[in-house]
Amino acid sequence: MKNSESGSVFSCSVRSDFAFLKQTPDLESLSVRGINLEGSRGMLFPVCGFQAGDRQLMSLLSTWGDGGSAEEAAQWLVREVVEVPERVLFLVKDLYGNPMGQVGLREEAGREGWLEVCDVASVNSPDAEVLISDALAALMRWARTTLWPEGFITRLGSSSARAPQFYGKLGFVEKGGADGGSSHVVMEAESDPVCNPGEKMILTAGPSISAREASYAYDAARYGWNAQWSKYLKTFEKGFAEYVGAKYAMATSSCTGALHIALAALGIGPGDEVIVPDITWVATANAVLYVGATPIFADIDPESWLLCPKSVREKITSRTKAIMPVHLYGHACDMDAIMAVAHEHGLYVVEDAAPSVGAEYHGKRTGSFGHFSCFSFQGAKLAVTGEGGMLLTSDPALYEKAYVIWDQGRKPGTFWIETNGLKYKMSNVQAAVGLGQLERNDAMVAAKRRIFRWYEEGLAGVPHVRLNREPEGTRSIYWMSSILVEESSPVSRDALGVALKARNIDTRPVFPAISQYPVWPLKQSALPMAKFVGDHAMNLPSGVCLAREEVAYVCREIRRAVGG
Repeated sequence: MKNSESGSVFSCSVRSDFAFLKQTPDLESLSVRGINLEGSRGMLFPVCGFQAGDRQLMSLLSTWGDGGSAEEAAQWLVREVVEVPERVLFLVKDLYGNPMGQVGLREEAGREGWLEVCDVASVNSPDAEVLISDALAALMRWARTTLWPEGFITRLGSSSARAPQFYGKLGFVEKGGADGGSSHVVMEAESDPVCNPGEKMILTAGPSISAREASYAYDAARYGWNAQWSKYLKTFEKGFAEYVGAKYAMATSSCTGALHIALAALGIGPGDEVIVPDITWVATANAVLYVGATPIFADIDPESWLLCPKSVREKITSRTKAIMPVHLYGHACDMDAIMAVAHEHGLYVVEDAAPSVGAEYHGKRTGSFGHFSCFSFQGAKLAVTGEGGMLLTSDPALYEKAYVIWDQGRKPGTFWIETNGLKYKMSNVQAAVGLGQLERNDAMVAAKRRIFRWYEEGLAGVPHVRLNREPEGTRSIYWMSSILVEESSPVSRDALGVALKARNIDTRPVFPAISQYPVWPLKQSALPMAKFVGDHAMNLPSGVCLAREEVAYVCREIRRAVGG
């Protein structure tokens, strides 16, 4: 995250996450916010404001610091850690809960995107030194998958004869000796010494789950019942609507359910047609079937792979009632053109924004354009709740219709059923995870965009392979980094996938032209560009926690396979 935009996001993310850890209110919450050491050999616990009153702990911290009193240690903790936004401290405990040392992190001043490892101390024993090394490795691994720094730096006193070797095992290398004329030796770590690409399968997707999501989910599971049954649901819905730029939101059990409710609320049914892109997940068109209408497939743009407005216009008939653009793989559709066609023909627009939480079209978030929009939090997406979705609208009349359908057709405030309804509700526990993800979404988007930049660098000059890039005037979240394997390639898309799988690299084909599935009531020919992209494109490993070394490995293997 080297540009100014992502650097600002990084700083905000660091300070927000550090504050969340330091504001832990009690021991029960503290246990949920800890970081496990590999092999369950111990755990790191954030040191928080309430612990300043723990005299025994403060006495221990004082022995690892300047040797002052417990009162002085408490003052130092509040003044130098709790009240400093860019700093956090962790207590290291062994398998039996015995305090063995401390480790800390601080946002590196003047070096955008970097973290400093600091406040490292331990009890004086060989076992403690090993445990502290494991704790630092766990802390850096945690930071790499929740904060996404460019690298780590540490400053060692000149008297630390064994320290360079200690840090060297963690991937640190000495950089230029003394720091700014001081007696400190600077060491830096960009690579991950335990990341050995190719040893195990590199998957196409995977979420980042932090202490925030774990804490909210724990609270919802233990206390989110009866009077608090909707605590996280309402907060998540309100926050998500504000994030996207819509007035109303309803949390659902899936994006498919949200699409079904939207079409039902618009009164679309038998005899009606809804235009969908020929490349999308099947749920987009299935939702049309659920209301008894017919999906009509339109072609995609050859560059963006998104719904082509020209093809949409060609597919409109007297039976057309709606257009369903899909912000495929996190890219934003040409919403100006799509909304213009819809307005011209008096059509509804339902945005299938399933994989695009945070994507933008000319500065506006996807999901803020249509009469309805629908998002997904399925486990492979960027923001996840395991399964789940969200239905958004800014039209109060449509919201009321959708709400009644969403609530089983119930008259508000009663048990009287006045119309047919549906059951697509999200649970409070899922919403708790979703709220944590929402609060971190900007940082996760920046991490995804960084992964795409790594692919750009690694695949530069590779013949026969073309990356799927964000359209001009948009900001993609790059949920999936994808390539098109050109017909001139010595290996086909499918053969490349087999070759990469043999090297422990998981890929998946881009969705095929779904008009060819045998399930549709109206048989239609595959659209030419959708057929071409569906036959030649693939998604590369794109999980938000990918390491740079893994992306570099994928790029090397692609280069090897296609002869670059």
